[in-house]
Amino acid sequence: MRLSKLAPARDDRPAFLIVGLLAVVWIILYNNLQGIADWLTFTLLGLSRDSAVGQSLNFFIYDVPKLLLLLSGMIFLITLVQTFIDTERVRAIVEKRGEGVGNVMAAVFGAITPFCSCSSVPLFIGFVQAGIPLGITFSFLITSPIMNEVAFVMLLGLFGWQVALLYLASGIVIGVIAGLVLGRLKLERYVEPFVYDIRAKRTQQGLVQAKLTWTERFEQAAQATRDIVGKVWLFVIIGIGIGAVIHGFVPEDALTGIMGEGAWWSVPAAVLLGIPLYSNAAGVIPVVSALLGKGAALGTALAFMMAVVALSLPEMIILRKVLKPQLIAVFVGVVAVGIIVTGYLFNLVV
Repeated sequence: MRLSKLAPARDDRPAFLIVGLLAVVWIILYNNLQGIADWLTFTLLGLSRDSAVGQSLNFFIYDVPKLLLLLSGMIFLITLVQTFIDTERVRAIVEKRGEGVGNVMAAVFGAITPFCSCSSVPLFIGFVQAGIPLGITFSFLITSPIMNEVAFVMLLGLFGWQVALLYLASGIVIGVIAGLVLGRLKLERYVEPFVYDIRAKRTQQGLVQAKLTWTERFEQAAQATRDIVGKVWLFVIIGIGIGAVIHGFVPEDALTGIMGEGAWWSVPAAVLLGIPLYSNAAGVIPVVSALLGKGAALGTALAFMMAVVALSLPEMIILRKVLKPQLIAVFVGVVAVGIIVTGYLFNLVV
C-alpha cells in the first residue's frame, strides 16, 4: 500500500517523461561542453590554442553554458526536494542546534562538495530560501570553493599530509568564523527581497503538503528555475566575460613578479590580485606552482589561490543579483581578512 503511494500516478507519467528527456539532454550537453568549446574556438574559428584571444574565447564559450546548466539544474533539484520538506521545521532544527554547530555542519558540507565559487551560488540561494540563517549559509558559500580535492591532493604530494590537513582545517575554520561573524551582524535586510518573496510564495501555496502530485512538484521547480535564472543569467555572462578576459590576457609573469617576493606585504598583495580573477582550484594550480618556483612562500601562494576561488569578481557579480552591495562588501572584507591571516599562518609554520 505504501509503495503505491510513492509510485507516480498515471497522470504524472507525461511529466516524468519530459523531465527525464530534459535530464538526458542536460547530461549530454554538460559532458561535452569542453569538446564543443574547443571545436568552436580552435576548429571553426581557427584561433590558436596559445593565443590570448583563443584562450579567452574558449574559456567564455565553455564556462557560460556550464554555469547556466549548473544553475538551472541545481535550482530545479533543490526546489523539487523542498516540496517534500517542511523548511520551517528544518530551520527550527538548525536554530535549535545553535549557530556554532550549524556553521560547522555547513562548512564541512562545503568542504566535501566539488563546486567552484559561482556554482556554489545556487545552493546558497536555496539555503536562504529555505530559511536557514544567513551566517550558516555563508559558511557553506565560503568553504565550498576554497576546499578543493585537486588542491588537497597537490599539497599532499608536494608537502605531505601535515600541510594538506592544515590547509583543510584552515579552510573550514575560515568558513566557520566568517559565517559566525556575518551571522552576528544581522545583515538579512541586505538580501534582495525577491529571494524571500519566492520563499513566502511557496509557503502560501502549501508546497510541502503530501497531497501535491509529481506534476505539480515539477511545475513548481520549473517555475522557481525560470524565476531565478531569469534574474541572474545576464550577470553570469558579464561575470564570466570579465573572467575570460583576465584568464587570457593577464600574463603569469606579472603575477609571479609581484608575489615572488618574500616581503611582508606579499600576502595581502596576493589576496588583492586574486580577487579580480576567476578560476577553480585546478585552473589556478599552474599559477600557484609557478609562484612557488619563483620563490614565493607557501602561505602567499595559498592565499592567492583562496582569493581566486572564494572571492572571484564573477562570483561577486552573480551574487549582486541576490545580495545588496553592503552585504557583498562585508562578505568580501571578512573572508579576505581570514585568508590573509591563514596566509601569514602558513608562512610562519611551514
